[in-house]
This record gives sequence, C-alpha cells and structure tokens, in this order.
Amino acid sequence: MPIDPQPFLIAGGGIGGLAAALGLARKGYRSVVLERAPMLGETGAGIQIGPNAFHAFDYLGVGDAARAKAVYIDQLILMDALKDERIASLPLDEGFRNRFRNPYAVVHRADLHMVLLDACRASDLIELRTRSAVECYEQDGSSVTVTLVSGERVTGAALIGADGLRSRVRAQLVGDGQPRVSGHATYRSVIPSEQMPEELRWNAATLWAGPKCHIVHYPLKGRRVFNLVVTYHNAAAEPVSGVRVTKDEVRKGFEHIAERPKRIIERGQDWQLWMLCDRDPTPNWVDGRVALLGDAAHPMLQYLAQGACMALEDAVNLSHHIELVSGNLCEAFAAYNCDRFPRTSRVQVNSRLIGEYVYHPDGGRAVLRNAVLRSSTAEQNYDRIAWLYGGTGLGAAI
Repeated sequence: MPIDPQPFLIAGGGIGGLAAALGLARKGYRSVVLERAPMLGETGAGIQIGPNAFHAFDYLGVGDAARAKAVYIDQLILMDALKDERIASLPLDEGFRNRFRNPYAVVHRADLHMVLLDACRASDLIELRTRSAVECYEQDGSSVTVTLVSGERVTGAALIGADGLRSRVRAQLVGDGQPRVSGHATYRSVIPSEQMPEELRWNAATLWAGPKCHIVHYPLKGRRVFNLVVTYHNAAAEPVSGVRVTKDEVRKGFEHIAERPKRIIERGQDWQLWMLCDRDPTPNWVDGRVALLGDAAHPMLQYLAQGACMALEDAVNLSHHIELVSGNLCEAFAAYNCDRFPRTSRVQVNSRLIGEYVYHPDGGRAVLRNAVLRSSTAEQNYDRIAWLYGGTGLGAAI
C-alpha cells in the first residue's frame, strides 16, 4: 500500500507530539504539528528519564543528542523526612545499566524538548505551526479535518491528539469531562548548586518522604543547578498550573518534618505551584483515524516519574504499527491502542499507589515501608521495577 500523500495532523507540540512526528518521519510519513502556543517550548524544570525512555530516543534517532543533555546520577535515595535518616537507596551503576540496557538520568525539560524540536526542524517531512490550537475534528473515512480556534480548517490523513491533560481532541473522542484534581500541591524551584546545603549536594535523585508530603532534589545542567520539587496535600479542588507563590505558602506543608530537609525549602526561590491531576484509565483512545497520545490518553501523577517516558513509548509504538500494516491507519491505531492501554493504565494506577504507600504514608504504614525497603537487596528492587524499565514501547509488555 503506498504512503498516503496527506500528512498526519498532530495536535500539540510538546514532548509527545514532537516524538510522534519524528517516529512518523522515520517511516517516511509527513506530519503537521499544530501547537496552540505562540512559540514552541516547554515550561517546568527537571524530569527523570528511565531506561525505557532511552530506548525510545534511540528508536527516534535522537539518542546521542538526548544523552548529551542528561545528568547521570549515581543512585536513587529514599530518606525519612521525619527522622532525617536514610531508608534505602537504589544504585544506578553498571549493574543497573546491564540489567536494563540503558541508564537512568535526569534532564531539564526544556533541554529535552529542544533535542526533539531540533530533530523535527531538520526533517523535510515535518511542518511546525504555532498559534494553531485544535478545537474539534471531523472525518470521512479517508481523511480528518480539524477546525482550529481561529476558524481555519486543516485536512490530513489522520489526527494524533497529543494536546495534553485538557485535550480538546480527547474531549470530543472520550467526553469524560475535566481531569481528577488529586489535592496534592506541587511547588517547583531551581537553585544554583552552591546554594544547596553542602552536605546534600548528592549526585542522586533524592526523595524525602513524610506524612502527606515529600521533597525531591537532583542536579541539572551539568550539575550547575539543583531541581527542587516539593509536594503536600492541601485538598484544593481547582487545577492550577505554574502560578508563582510565596515561600511562606510552601513552608506551611512541611512544618512537621526534620530541620535538615526544611533547610532545602529555605534555599528555594521563585517557587511556582501546580496542582497534580490525573484521570482513571480509559480503554478507548481511538476513533477511526483519530488517536490520543501521552497525557491526552493517560495522564498520571508524578510518583513513578513516567509521564514523558510513556509519551515517548506511545510515539514509538504508534509509528511501529503504522509501518507494520503498511499505512492502514484504522488497523494501526487499533493495534496501538490495544498494545498501550494495559501498560499505561498500570503506570497510572501504580503512580497513585506509590504516592500513597511510599511517598506520603504515616504511622504504621511508614514503619512498614521502611522495614520492607531496608530489607531488600538491589537485585530484588531491580526485579520489582523490571516491568517498567524493561519496556521499549514496541510491544504490549506490562
């Protein structure tokens, strides 16, 4: 079957949308990325990248560029924020890399987005458009036409909805209303490394876990800065994204923890607030020639650090199935949906559970957490996460 001369339309120019465009280009398909913002870029700060994401980078042809931007940390450390003592750590050394065939790293979200954006700009098969928010779509069996907020209509072979948590494509395809607001408030800051307490400048992704709160920090930008992410339960019901807040607001969720982790918060500046949101797993992401991808399909809480990783896997899987069926898009989209739903839904559900039982437990549940993790060997912990980090996006592994 010849390649359809019409381009794929991709709603959203974030990590998932650009990855989808690259995956399609590597199979010889044209795409038009329709981004609502006036320029292509990413907000936020650091993200953690598991081995499964590096598999995707290699598949998409940007592995070397992504590795060049990453900071390779030595371990994941879990600290008790009440007692100021180490609970456990997971080494990310040669043993980890041999087990999962790739490293674990951290990277600034904007740097990772730029790696994908540069690759898209270098491709003759990818057109990037800004100020092009997709409002709705219609299809006829051989094409999909989207209507932009501006009123302009754009037609292509298919539509990939990679337009995020509040996806307009999802609103039409699934119709399940607003995302679930978790009541967990996350505050983010980035500080120069010299402002981090000297005894905490670890080359690690460190989690200080406390009752209904946690602190995460790790180095970025060649270890020149530290990324700070702190979260506590505040029962807020309204979604908020990137709002500047005072340090006093951040402090009030951590009055009950030990002094040393409190000092980390004091070093943070220019704090910004996000309310964490997700959705229950939804089994159907496809409507004929329309498919959802990334947060539009399976938004998840941050507690497994897999949001971007799952979007990258989606892009790999979707382009792989399109190649397998020689461009039969309805068949490819259905196979992609069937492959990806079990895995992404497992990550969605486990992200909630990890937040409850590892990040934020108190009392007896915290004691149990500490006992279990302290008694586990590195190999036992690797076994627990093999389902996650052993994935490549190319199959239905869960």
